[in-house]
Amino acid sequence: MGKELGMLVRIAGPVVTAKNIHARMYDVVRVGKEKLMGEVIQIDGEKTIIQVYEDTSGLRPGEPVENTGESLSVELGPGMLTSIYDGIQRPLPILQKQMGDFILRGVDAPGLDHKKKWAFKSQLKSGAMVKPGAVLGDVEETEGIKHLIMVPPGVEGKIDGLKDGSFTVDDIICKVGDREIKLMQKWPVRKPRPVTRKLAPLVPLITGQRIFDVLFPLAKGGTAAIPGPFGAGKTVSQQQLAKWCDADIIVYIGCGERGNEMTEVLNEFPHLQDPKTGRPLMNRTVLIANTSNMPVAAREASIYTGVTIAEYYRDMGYDVALMADSTSRWAEAMREISSRLEEMPGEEGYPAYLSTRLAEFYERAGKVIPLGIEKEGSVSIIGAVSPPGGDFSEPVTQSTLRVTKTFWALDAKLAQRRHFPSINWLTSYSLYHDTLEPWFAKNVAADWQELVSMMAAVLQEEDKLMEIVQLVGSDALPEREQLTLEVARLMREFVLQQNAFHEVDSFCELEKSYLLMKTISHYRNMATQALEAGIRVHDIINVQAKNKIGEVRFDKDHKKILGEITKEIDQEFAKLKAGK
Repeated sequence: MGKELGMLVRIAGPVVTAKNIHARMYDVVRVGKEKLMGEVIQIDGEKTIIQVYEDTSGLRPGEPVENTGESLSVELGPGMLTSIYDGIQRPLPILQKQMGDFILRGVDAPGLDHKKKWAFKSQLKSGAMVKPGAVLGDVEETEGIKHLIMVPPGVEGKIDGLKDGSFTVDDIICKVGDREIKLMQKWPVRKPRPVTRKLAPLVPLITGQRIFDVLFPLAKGGTAAIPGPFGAGKTVSQQQLAKWCDADIIVYIGCGERGNEMTEVLNEFPHLQDPKTGRPLMNRTVLIANTSNMPVAAREASIYTGVTIAEYYRDMGYDVALMADSTSRWAEAMREISSRLEEMPGEEGYPAYLSTRLAEFYERAGKVIPLGIEKEGSVSIIGAVSPPGGDFSEPVTQSTLRVTKTFWALDAKLAQRRHFPSINWLTSYSLYHDTLEPWFAKNVAADWQELVSMMAAVLQEEDKLMEIVQLVGSDALPEREQLTLEVARLMREFVLQQNAFHEVDSFCELEKSYLLMKTISHYRNMATQALEAGIRVHDIINVQAKNKIGEVRFDKDHKKILGEITKEIDQEFAKLKAGK
């Protein structure tokens, strides 16, 4: 489609109206003399309404508007890992070199480095017939990560002229049918990338955080929401997940967060070491930074940019974890644009289509068989939500809950008591327990789910008893209930609490979590038997060996120590029974 020039007739913040421009929905346009980037979001007869991804101050009616005829797309190819982008895939380090610390208007920079040469190794020969998704060859993108060069969706035919060599992303590496193939693909961000088929989520995303892995597991290809008020620890939880979860690739979207929080992420991530390989964590990470003082329309686009990059790596057979921090700010950007469009507001001023947009975003998660390869890939989406005043009944949290299967509710009261991660175990839930149970039974222990159910029951019982305790004190409770409170304390302090800044306790493997639960369960069983045998609850609670369980969290040799603690518990109970 040829370039067409229209004319600006109305400007309302990031939303502008143009005339005499024949555009389709979601076409990218260039607005004004400075050629600001915008996207068509509404067509009303002769009027075309555009959201501009940059600051519109100084624009005047009568300035030209040019239609590019293309949708908002991202460049997908080698060089994305280690990059830091803004919401529309402009690399921030490149922009900083061009203009300093503040992004000027109308500045463009491609998402990939078009000058760098990559060593390409072909995996097929000329003359072979290929279908969409077939792997033509690979490039080592960062140390240890192979970037597969695939036939783009919708392209098939005979390969012609494929060879090894050193290429830039613009060089043609071969032809498939009549289509020229490069190391780079372009893809419209609002369109999900096609797959062969979706699979059931049967494998957990292991996070190394005990409260997540034990009580509220997330499956690979699953969706989770992590809502919480200011200061409850959303960002630290997201960073812990990014650092430790067993995904191959991390896409971290700082969507409308405060500049100081995002600065922390941008400063910390490049120095973090990947615990699996010992190399920098950035080697397998893409960061998208769109802070609250950046243009509001680009914030709305940043989520789609991130999920499109995640889908691209999924198509290579990688497990990708996408962290969106936070979808509330994304919804606020949508609300601002909707109000400028003068659309009918829904609840709390959010647009009526808020739930649909959230569902469309989370639907792009999943475990799949990608096009062209038999390897499985997955995108797991973890979205932070920042409800105003910690009110979980507000529309963004409620709409998110309808579409996500795991809910990790952060609690400001727990954070104030220095209980971290401050996940409230009574209001959180996971709907993946049943589908993941066979995996845990096979790979960790047959009685894994039994122990988890026991823990959940004890913690719920403790919550009921605490109301009575606050009125009359714990000594007034029957002995069995006093024992329940003590077992619940062990679970809270030794399993649910975790120190993100301790070199050993920062990550806890599943076997260690299991043995901690098993040892507490053993103490509970021995204590129940002793109580039935007539031993006073005061003596049972004073068993000293059980308090050593907590020390194991900070020790690498957990198997041996927990075995010794179990023997000591048995010996102390034997003495109690003998001295009765």
